[in-house]
Amino acid sequence: MRRILPCLPMLLVLLAGCGQSSAPVEPAAQATELRDAVQAPLDKAHAVEQTLQEDADNTRKAVEDAGG
Repeated sequence: MRRILPCLPMLLVLLAGCGQSSAPVEPAAQATELRDAVQAPLDKAHAVEQTLQEDADNTRKAVEDAGG
């Protein structure tokens, strides 16, 4: 017991240092970041799809104009 008593204050200081030091992030902010991270590649894919569709339409029109 005599060995434990001198270590007790140090143990309490160490345990007090284990508390949360950073402010918690709001769930709404996390959801917004996640939604944006998922939505950005989808928006890019939709833009590429639109470009490909326009190119296909232009090619089809060119073939029809050429008599094909």
